[in-house]
Amino acid sequence: MKPEPTYSGKNLNPAYSLRYSWTGWPRERNLEGCSDDQILESLRKRWEADGLRLLEWNWCDEKIQLTFSATPETSPVFLATRAKGRLQDALRKAGVPHQFSRKLSVRSIGDNTTAQVENYIKRQVKNESFVDPAFAAKLEALILVDPSVKLSAPTSSGRGMYWYNLHLVLVVARRSRIADLDRPMRIRDGCVKIAIKKGYEISTLSPMLDHLHVALRGDHRQSPLEIALAFQNNLAYLVGEALWTENFYVGTFSEYSMRAVRRAS
Repeated sequence: MKPEPTYSGKNLNPAYSLRYSWTGWPRERNLEGCSDDQILESLRKRWEADGLRLLEWNWCDEKIQLTFSATPETSPVFLATRAKGRLQDALRKAGVPHQFSRKLSVRSIGDNTTAQVENYIKRQVKNESFVDPAFAAKLEALILVDPSVKLSAPTSSGRGMYWYNLHLVLVVARRSRIADLDRPMRIRDGCVKIAIKKGYEISTLSPMLDHLHVALRGDHRQSPLEIALAFQNNLAYLVGEALWTENFYVGTFSEYSMRAVRRAS
């Protein structure tokens, strides 16, 4: 019998910074004659009801690029569907109907780049003040860096390209410190098993004594909340106790920072 999940996602208040850039191309003709401000303003409330808040846009004849912030319940596939579907509907109602190609892209994006996030995770032990340097060296040896995982590469699907990179942080309940290295080792190895089972790819991971950092490529069909719960529940099962607080942090990042999509003021 499948065990009941320890963490359900109900009544959570996670910390998050989730932003995505969606790019769509018109199928048959360019977008000349469309008013971007009028169309997009008409869609703000509808997108916000979907858990998406429009932050930036770049509208030209050949393509539209929209940057959204999103809630943890929102998957990249859901975002792509709502961005394209609502935009096509608004253009039709405005009398300038356009169909967009199945060719699209969704890119996770944040204030920090992939290199900055991965280097931050790699330096977790060095940034702590451990009294025993031998213990610190053993803990640092548990940091996982997989050079075969290239988070700059997209995941291809029949409906487009997805760059879906997440920085996940889980915190030990009551911030109590794990007293030995056995559990951090089991947590590290458990994360690898979870990633294989769920279709994620981990580039960098650091199991600390009172928290866990993971940089990974997620399954674009799953929301950040689903991915966080997968790690919380499976790690709790592997360790044999409800190790984590209910809440967590999750943020998006990519090769580019938000500076790449912000319009000049």
